[in-house]
Amino acid sequence: MQIAIVLYDRFTALDAVGPYETLGRLPDAETVFVAEHTGPVRNDVGSLALTADRTLAEVAHPDIVVVPGGPGQFDQMGNEVLLDWLRAVDATSTWTTSVCSGSLLLGAAGLLDGRRATSHWLALDLLKEYGAEATGERVVFDGKYVTAAGVSSGIDMGLTLVGKVAGDEHAQAVQLLTEYDPQPPYDAGSPHKAPAYLVEEFRTNNRFSLT
Repeated sequence: MQIAIVLYDRFTALDAVGPYETLGRLPDAETVFVAEHTGPVRNDVGSLALTADRTLAEVAHPDIVVVPGGPGQFDQMGNEVLLDWLRAVDATSTWTTSVCSGSLLLGAAGLLDGRRATSHWLALDLLKEYGAEATGERVVFDGKYVTAAGVSSGIDMGLTLVGKVAGDEHAQAVQLLTEYDPQPPYDAGSPHKAPAYLVEEFRTNNRFSLT
């Protein structure tokens, strides 16, 4: 099983690394980071680089496609090289997935029209513009399309998909070995729980990051 995780300039690191740490533990899985060009690709704050070992053209039939989000996603919305690749690999993929605003790229490729999907809470209205039925759920399955909400939800998406592919016991083992047992110090992880002034500040500035 080949898992292709897409990279582009100014992606959000956990959007890619969360699924990498969970989906990458599927039995006999090969995980590859892919981009238009091979080499280091910098994250949204420029302090971390992941290496794309393969170009998009070199990965033609991945079983699982993962599209992360991040501020750089907006610059990719008209990138026909990437959008054409997403359409092409989706024709044969078993699962096509996204994290955070990565679902907007799936939408721009025409893959979410008429489908239930989620994204970062600041991007849900934009997702509707691509014909998707946007929900505020953390992980959404619609056929082979699996979308996750903001950043950290990529871990949940990965674990849920591991359970679908390899069974609950294997997914539980992955959760145990990664010691994924969230006990956050604050209860502010969604716009429904966070202080109203914070939600309004981010809505007003339409910011996907703290940078």
